[in-house]
Formats: sequence, structure tokens, C-alpha cells
Amino acid sequence: MNRPRTSIHGEWSSRWAFVLAATGSAVGLGNIWKFPYIAGENGGGAFVLVYLACIVIVGVPIFIAEVLIGRRGRQSPINTMVTLSQEAGKSKHWRLLGWAGVIAGFLILSYYSVIAGWGLAYVFRSGIGLFSGASAEEVQTIFNEFLATPERLLAWHTIFMVMTMVVVARGVRSGLEKAVRYLMPCLFVLLVVLVGYAMNTAAFGQGFEFLFKPDFSKLSQDSVLIAMGHAFFTLSLGMGAIMIYGSYMPERASIAKTTFIIAGADTFVALMAGLAIFPLVFANNLEPGAGPGLMFVTLPLAFGQMPGGAFFGTLFFVLIVFAAWTSAISLIEPAVAWLVETRGMRRLTACVWAGMATWLLGVGTVLSFNLWSEVKLFGKTYFDLLDYLTANIMLPLGGLFIAVFAVWIMKEAHVREELAMINKTGYRAWRLLVRYVTPVAVLIVFLNAIGVLQHG
Repeated sequence: MNRPRTSIHGEWSSRWAFVLAATGSAVGLGNIWKFPYIAGENGGGAFVLVYLACIVIVGVPIFIAEVLIGRRGRQSPINTMVTLSQEAGKSKHWRLLGWAGVIAGFLILSYYSVIAGWGLAYVFRSGIGLFSGASAEEVQTIFNEFLATPERLLAWHTIFMVMTMVVVARGVRSGLEKAVRYLMPCLFVLLVVLVGYAMNTAAFGQGFEFLFKPDFSKLSQDSVLIAMGHAFFTLSLGMGAIMIYGSYMPERASIAKTTFIIAGADTFVALMAGLAIFPLVFANNLEPGAGPGLMFVTLPLAFGQMPGGAFFGTLFFVLIVFAAWTSAISLIEPAVAWLVETRGMRRLTACVWAGMATWLLGVGTVLSFNLWSEVKLFGKTYFDLLDYLTANIMLPLGGLFIAVFAVWIMKEAHVREELAMINKTGYRAWRLLVRYVTPVAVLIVFLNAIGVLQHG
């Protein structure tokens, strides 16, 4: 069976449009909300080194594999896996890998939208100067009261989901591409402005040292698991997003070169976010390992104590919303594409159904911070369980099977055709990594995640 040469959904207008879109998918709350606080919790510089190693050894090779599978199939992840497994003469059960990616993206967006809603709320809170001169207790109280009010969380979650679906409903070029063409340059400019602001604080050197001076005594076995899980999360691997974006990639664009640009931009944003955040944390004698509250308690407090803090605090939360928005559209796109292809729905109808289902799942996350905060499964709240399940189990497993499919199942002639790598050494290195090194690394992390190695 020959693969479809064009996607029914359209195509990016250029390689750079794909770079912006895939970077937009990769650059999200993972870089600006999650990376700084997990780096803070795991000792800073040493964790950053492990994270960078995970990006190079595991993230980039799997990213290349996922894009080439997407471009070869030119359909939603589910239908792509059906087409390519038939093309290779293998079992149709590989479609389950497509399903796993779509479901992972669905689950992630359901709680991602809730956190992005907090960012939206804080744009306005910071804009009206709510944190100006506020004490640590006052800022903490504002956040606690916000989380304790499900109606407010639900309203912001709803607004963010509507924003996401409006973009996705407009299609590949008019919606996704147009959004990232404006949002991504704005995001980079905002980040540079905020780093410039942080450089003017007395603690910039301390923040820089924390981020780049390794202290390996702070690293634990869990730190490595977290670093690899985050490498998957931040590059949007194993959640169908990169596969569907790859399916819209122009035929002549180089997958390998494009991937390195995207991974570089994504990592640059994560490190820049750290440079923008940690000097403010240290300048105000705050705790870098403050956990998820770092962005919504520590930073508003820091901005509230500084000249021009209300303005720059507002800019920071606008940055958060832009980053979340570009990622959210990629998380829901695989499900929308599948509904259009398989159920024959109009794109707008598919968006409404997919958006409503994701929104409904997100209600559980909203309630896990208040009415359901005492309801726990395996010792975790609904939100914590979803976060752990997706980042540490579903994404690494999805990445593992993407690697296996690309080099053990697909015909090598087809892989070579998609990659079209002139550099034979580069191709062999990629194949060696994806064939042996990456699967072993992912398997070790996965077994650790489910507790098999905890008592070894």
C-alpha cells in the first residue's frame, strides 16, 4: 500500500513555518513553568547537564523518528500507523501506538489548559497591580484563595480552551500557521526583555551560577527520571503532536536539520526562562525549589517588590499564555485530524467535539485543587496522577515504540527516502542511537517510573 503523498488537511507553506509550529509545540508551560521549578528542586546546574544529555541522546533521535513517520504517513497518528504498518507488511495493531499518542495529548491538554488558565488570570491580576508591595503571606493567600474557588478556575480553563479551539478550527495555514507566525516571535522578544530585566538585579550572577554550575551531590536516581521525562514532555514527544505536524511538512524540507533547530530553540527557551526567573528568586531571598507554586507565588512576590514590577510581571504572564497557546493547539490537532479523516466531520464540528471532551476531563483537574483535594488514587490527586502517568509513563513508552517502529519495523529504504541525509555518518549515528541506545535508556527510565528498579 502506497502512502498518501499529501495530507487532506493541508501543508505548512515552508520549512520555517514547520520550524515555528513545532517549536511552538515544544516551547510551552514545560519550559517556562515546569523546567525552572524542577531544576530548582533537583539542584540546578547538575540537573541541567543531565537534561541536556537526555535531549541529545534520547530527545533528538526520537523527534527525528516521529517526524519521519508523520511525513511518511501524511495522516492523523492513528491512520498513519495503520498505513505504514501495512506498507511494511506488519500487524495493524501498530495503530495502538497512534491511539496512545492521541490519548496522551488529550490527557495532557486537559490539565495543561487549567494551568494555562491560571496564567491568563494572572495577566489581569498583575496588570491591575494586585501584587505591588504585597507580602509573602498576602501573595500566598491570593493564590490559595484562587485555587480554592472552582468557579474561577473553571471559567479561566473554559476561556483558554475556547482560545485553543478557535485557532485549530481555522485549519493548518489559516489557523495553526498564522498563530505561530505571530505568537512565536512575540514569545522570544518577551523572553529577551525579561532576561534583560533580570540582568539588572543584584542576584543575576547567583541565578546564573545556580543554573550552570553543577552540584552532583544534589542529583538522585529520581532526578535522572525527571530529566528524561521532561525531555519528552518539553519536545512534545510521544503525544501525537510532532507526528501530525510532521505530516504537514513540505516534501523537500530536511527533517534532521529542522529537528536540531527546533530542539536548540526549545532548550534555549528553557534556559532563558531559568535566567529570567532565578535571579528574581534569589534577589528576594526566596526558595528556588518552590515546586509548581514558583510561578504563581514566588514570582508575583518578586515582581511586587521591584520597580516596574507590575508591568514586567504582566509581560511574564503574557509570555506564559503565548507559550501555552502554541503548545495547546498541537495537543488537540491529532484528535481533530482523526475525526475529520475517519468520521467525515467538518473541521469546525471536530473541534467542538474534541474541545468539549478535553474541557470535561479538565474539570477533574480543577476540582483536584479544591473539592477533590483529599480524593487520592495511588497516593496522588487527580492532577498529580495525570501528570505522572503522562510525563513519566505514557510519553517515554510512546517514544520507545516510535523508536522501535522507525528502525525495526519500517523498511530502511523508506526511512532513508524520508530522511534523505547526505551525511552517511550522521545517518548511521542516528540509526545506532534509535536502534539500541535510546530504547535501552527509555526502558530503564520507564522501569524506574513504575517502581521496578526502586529496590534494586
